[in-house]
Amino acid sequence: MTFHYLESANDPRVTDYTTLTDVHLRKLREPREGMYIAESSKVLRRALAAGHQPRSFFLAEKWLEDLDDVFKAHPDIPVFIGKASLLEEITGFHLHRGAMAAMHRPAPVPLADLLADARRIAVLEDIVDHTNVGAIFRSAAALGVDAVLVSPRCGDPLYRRSVRVSMGTVFQVPWARLESWPDDVSRLKEQGFTVVAMELTDDAVDLDDLAARKIPQLALVLGTEGAGMSEETLAAVDLAVKIPMRAGVDSLNVAAASAVAFWELRPRD
Repeated sequence: MTFHYLESANDPRVTDYTTLTDVHLRKLREPREGMYIAESSKVLRRALAAGHQPRSFFLAEKWLEDLDDVFKAHPDIPVFIGKASLLEEITGFHLHRGAMAAMHRPAPVPLADLLADARRIAVLEDIVDHTNVGAIFRSAAALGVDAVLVSPRCGDPLYRRSVRVSMGTVFQVPWARLESWPDDVSRLKEQGFTVVAMELTDDAVDLDDLAARKIPQLALVLGTEGAGMSEETLAAVDLAVKIPMRAGVDSLNVAAASAVAFWELRPRD
């Protein structure tokens, strides 16, 4: 095992971890460099369990014993250790969740492979809040969604906040980024999916009514925060669905709505 004790925030060996609070910088760097950040001991363990490969580990000394088995399993991966104040200077925030790891991004999964045996998939259209993306993945993992597809302009599921909010379930649910949306609706239909938009349209059916149809293969499209579903997508899907509301409430946060829909539309056989 190779342990490196940090003495300066300007150490060039830990540039993967610098200014992690700068959202714009991370969005630019992580995809280009083929990396992502796993934050917390639990999350990095889930990343490793999913077969993802680490670039380095980054932690305060007090967490060394807790992750001893991880380091022994990856003896050639550098482990960077520093005082809490120095780690905060490097990352831009107080590191209080155990440890972090810079991870190599896994190879993209071909769309055809994701759809081959799937019965329930979610499609995220331009959802830009990484907290929502992570929360949707967590619900997808818990409630039996087989795969998640994200539109070209959707937030990155492997962005640090998405990974953290999902509690690492972004590593459990297969996902892929679509190349041409909403044109890819036709690809889903060709694979036998009924494509349903969760949107408050005049002709939207109630969620429980849709569940009663027991559709064998269903793709649920969730629209962006605020503006909702695009007109092009609504024109391309098979139908729209809504959650019946009470007490004058007209909508839910997209992450909350996804959990309700995933549960209600789960396969029942």
